[in-house]
Amino acid sequence: MLTVIGCFVGDHNVWLVALAGLVCALASATAMELLTHAVRAGGRSRFTWLAVAAAAGGSGIWATHFLAMLAFEPGLPSGYGLGLTLLSYADAVAITGLGFALATTGGRVRAAIGGAVAGGGIAAMHYTGMAAYQVPGHLLWNPALVVVSVGLGAALGAAALVVGLSSDGVRGRCLGAALLILAICGHHFTGMGAVTLLPDPAVTIPESAIRTDWLAAAVAVASCLILLMAGAALLIDLRERRRAAFERERLLSLANAAVEGLVVCRAGQIVSANEAFARLAGAEAASLAGTGLAAYLPGLVAGSGTPDQPLEAELVQVGGTTIPVEVIMRPVAEYGRQPHHAVAVRDLRARRRAESEIHYLAHHDALTGLANRTSFHARLERAMRAADGQGTRLAVLCLDLDRFKEVNDLFGHAAGDAMLRDLALRVGGLLDGNQLMARLGGDEFAILTPQGPGSADGTAERLAERILTTLAAVPAASGPVIATSIGIAVYPDDAPDQRALLSYADAALYRAKNEGRGTCRRYDASMGAQIRDRRMLEHDLRHAVARSELHLVYQPQTQIGTGAVTGFEALLRWVHPARGTISPAVFVPIAEETGAILEIGAWVLREACRTAAGWTQPLAIAVNVSAVQLHNPHFVQFVHGTLFETGLKADRLEIEITETALIRDPGRALLTLRQLKALGVQIAMDDFGTGYSSLSNLRSFPFDRIKIDGSFIKAVHTNPQGAAIVRSVLGLGRGLGLSVVAEGVETADELSFLAQENCTSAQGYLLGRPAPIERFAAHTHGAQVQGAQSQGAQPGRTAAVA
Repeated sequence: MLTVIGCFVGDHNVWLVALAGLVCALASATAMELLTHAVRAGGRSRFTWLAVAAAAGGSGIWATHFLAMLAFEPGLPSGYGLGLTLLSYADAVAITGLGFALATTGGRVRAAIGGAVAGGGIAAMHYTGMAAYQVPGHLLWNPALVVVSVGLGAALGAAALVVGLSSDGVRGRCLGAALLILAICGHHFTGMGAVTLLPDPAVTIPESAIRTDWLAAAVAVASCLILLMAGAALLIDLRERRRAAFERERLLSLANAAVEGLVVCRAGQIVSANEAFARLAGAEAASLAGTGLAAYLPGLVAGSGTPDQPLEAELVQVGGTTIPVEVIMRPVAEYGRQPHHAVAVRDLRARRRAESEIHYLAHHDALTGLANRTSFHARLERAMRAADGQGTRLAVLCLDLDRFKEVNDLFGHAAGDAMLRDLALRVGGLLDGNQLMARLGGDEFAILTPQGPGSADGTAERLAERILTTLAAVPAASGPVIATSIGIAVYPDDAPDQRALLSYADAALYRAKNEGRGTCRRYDASMGAQIRDRRMLEHDLRHAVARSELHLVYQPQTQIGTGAVTGFEALLRWVHPARGTISPAVFVPIAEETGAILEIGAWVLREACRTAAGWTQPLAIAVNVSAVQLHNPHFVQFVHGTLFETGLKADRLEIEITETALIRDPGRALLTLRQLKALGVQIAMDDFGTGYSSLSNLRSFPFDRIKIDGSFIKAVHTNPQGAAIVRSVLGLGRGLGLSVVAEGVETADELSFLAQENCTSAQGYLLGRPAPIERFAAHTHGAQVQGAQSQGAQPGRTAAVA
């Protein structure tokens, strides 16, 4: 060892030695980095990077040796044989590469063997290079130090590769590179210490020997070039790896962001899967790689079927549970340079639930859960065909709630819905599996029940009686008492087809309602005429406006103190060409039920405003408006347009509404009335005292006038309570600053009572019967008409005023 140290200190140029050490360090670090990179690369690229590592490491070893040889100063001229110098380079690259290849095959033992082989490559390069060294003398070797140098290179080389390849971190690679530096440098200087130079003037240096200065330049250039190329290649590859890693992470993040499950598989094996698929499978995403796709999607073969064609399958979760999924498969040709398939998996559970719900809603009523109209008609059709084939009979019961509209108006739609559900629950509990109850719409229900073979069996009638008894015996959970009427028709006794069967059951229901409600009736032939008559009336009413069958009459509103007419109320009349005059009490409810009231009410309002606009006297005109009109979203715009079209001032128009119209939808009614008030229209509450919550309505809604219902006026002299109600309403009007009009005044005693109670306005037969407006020309046109009458009047005749 003293010989080695003495050789290093006394016979070498320190600066060149330092340069050799720098080249050795660069070569060792580069070789170690390339070697670990080759291990990570795998596949064919592993051999490419092993070759680059062998070239870099072998070149570094060779350059270190010859730089150190250039630093050696024996005091004699020297040169190098070209062939052996090139052979030493080949030894360094080839044997070191073989050792690297062995070390990367896996395991610490193979890494140690490979490191020892690489150490042998260092020795082979060293001693081949020394054989190429030519001086005027002889080289004498110390065998012991030669063995030590070879053993030192092999041991340190083995340790370097074991440490460098066994650690994934930078620290391990740096330590491995340091050991490799020690192996190269330790071997070289130990080997140099084993040689002794014996000068001999008889020995000459051949002319073909490489000069040291040229060798130095070649070694430096070659070493730097090779190291730079190796370093550049490494940097490029590392950048590509980072880019690839970034792309993989980006693609994985995009895949994890997808709602659907995504799987990439090769030859039936899962290569990667996103988190959505992992959740569907009930497993961790990392654990899916390497497992068979068939374990989760049995029967699905990668590459089979049409690409991008959705297939429905069952996905088997980890626990064995299966869920319905939709699978779309597509080949991915560029994934890893090998044939792969991307599989998109969509969870169908929500869709199946939605389809099931849609199917249920398509055949059932959402509120009550009963069969709906469509389902009932289909079931009835099947039951009728079965009855024809078996010679049996079946009955249809039609029922609806008595005064259901009033329940909605009084208690609200929530109470009405609760009543419908309650009815469905109670009646449904009386039926068996052969019977079907359906909600046809609104408060209309139908029950399909088989009948016995005998015509007088009465099964449907007994069921109807049980329904009525059950509803009457149990208080309603929704608040109001449930009362219903039932109509019955039997197939084929009463009707030959489905349409007639339902129509006849409905006719029987109509008869039950007309005969007192809360009862049931079986269809008979006389009912058909009634239902046909009503439907004909509905049809004619829809065309009454177009056929000019409607007209208005006017009833004056008079100031009690002076007898002066302050305005008129427009009243609707219908003169049917065949039936004659039809009472408003008959056709107005029909118009409201069928929706014809919108067209009729628009005509009434427009005609009344047009008529009043032609009066020379600015008298008020009052028009009744139904609840259907009031809740129409375009009603206010229609009123405004009518006033503009006819030229009538808004303060001359008075809209009369009943309290029932307010109860149906108070919020919309309040908004509509406020908008009418903003136009300047007057608002009157008609039939005050006969509706609901009168006092609260007066406080909540912007009324200008109260009209006392005529039923209270008729009772002022016969019923003390009636008189007290009239006095109370008059006092209420004065307290609230509202004018009061008494309707239905027919006797002088009634008028006298109103005058004594300080009622200012009245209306009734005593003051003027409803008549065409021409009968009241003296009031509507004032002095013009009176002057014309006085000029053309005959003796003994005066103008007639009803």
